[in-house]
Amino acid sequence: MVIYNVTVKIENNAHDEWLHWMKNVHIPEVLATGKFVSHQMAKVLVDDTDGITYAIQYSCRDMDTLQEYQKQHAPALQRDHAERFRDKFVAFRTLLELVD
Repeated sequence: MVIYNVTVKIENNAHDEWLHWMKNVHIPEVLATGKFVSHQMAKVLVDDTDGITYAIQYSCRDMDTLQEYQKQHAPALQRDHAERFRDKFVAFRTLLELVD
């Protein structure tokens, strides 16, 4: 199992709109690609006055499926996020392999 982790820090003034959009639009669109078997979203517990950080984790069966997602779907989905919340967030992505 491969976990595709997306960590996003969203500015306070865009937080409520972003969170609603993530839960109701973006995450459902990612899941609708059929490449992931589950997901979870967690708030990172840090004191930060200029934004709120979240980790969104999508579970994928294998690396080949994840690479298909990254090639076929990720560019458009990431572009939509970047355009909608331009200059209001920072994000980075990591890949994790479940070993247990």
